Amino acid sequence: MESSFAIIAEPNRRAILSLLAASEHSVGEIEHQLRMPQTSVSKHLRVLRDAGFVESRIDAQRRVYRIRPEPLMEVDEWLAPFRRFWTAHVDALERHLDQMDSEPEPEPASKKGKKR
Repeated sequence: MESSFAIIAEPNRRAILSLLAASEHSVGEIEHQLRMPQTSVSKHLRVLRDAGFVESRIDAQRRVYRIRPEPLMEVDEWLAPFRRFWTAHVDALERHLDQMDSEPEPEPASKKGKKR
């Protein structure tokens, strides 16, 4: 069986998980929102369900999927020691953006040197 990381490394599966993070969706809704064929959506949902990342329930004539947070919490715990590698970069980016916000905007080149 594929590892949890290999399962969620696949871009279409990540897109499905991102969509389901907001709210539960039917196969048809996922297909429409992600512009993926129904067969692909079903295949990826089956892999995610078998790995425990999603679960489904029957709602009238359709199957509705939602995220199961426990496997994602396990991935989050595994990633915890590695966060230091990108936290410093994110902090530096935030400081840079704050500095850019506080600096006056340069005058556009089209206005420089024009006399009125």
